[in-house]
Amino acid sequence: MAQDNVRVAPGWDRVEPNVLDRLRTHSAANLGDALDRLNIVDGGIAPIWPGARAVGTALPVLTVAGDNRAVIDALDHIRPGDLVVINALGYDGRAIIGDNLAQRFAAFGATGAVVDGYVRDRAIIERLGVPVFARGLTPAGPFKNGPGTIGEPVAIGGVVVHPGDVVVADDDGVIVIPPHRIEEALTGVEDIVAREAELDAEVAALREQVA
Repeated sequence: MAQDNVRVAPGWDRVEPNVLDRLRTHSAANLGDALDRLNIVDGGIAPIWPGARAVGTALPVLTVAGDNRAVIDALDHIRPGDLVVINALGYDGRAIIGDNLAQRFAAFGATGAVVDGYVRDRAIIERLGVPVFARGLTPAGPFKNGPGTIGEPVAIGGVVVHPGDVVVADDDGVIVIPPHRIEEALTGVEDIVAREAELDAEVAALREQVA
């Protein structure tokens, strides 16, 4: 289906809210370990403010470098629990989103945004508490001409993201969980958390011996 020069995919399934809630209790690092340390976005995409954390169902958007027409059009397709994932080609010359779009994402129910590109208005976005992850910052604004796609698979940081995948992002970075691996991740992460607790206890005991 075409919307001028922004192509929109047919509808896709979204993960149930209770599944997202279960994933929110775990870190990106631990969940990544539970998935064989695959589907981890490269470390160049990071939170733009400390403590940002987001878990949601991917709403993928593809733009051309320096243009956010498709991102604006994507507002009409956000559902509560979505996380907007934007392949902006890693371009550092223009910001693809700023505080206004970040606020609109949140108003429509999105849990945050991950941008393989640059953004702006960090201080305002932090004050608003909207989780945004990107490659960097620039004050330069975008063009709004298109073309682009909404709801089709995109690549960010070396990982392909399909509509309906789950994205977990925190201070350590971003991972992508395909729906068919969610239960595997949740089972595996419990073992990892238990093992880390054992290791922490060993360190605590060692400190007592040294003290």
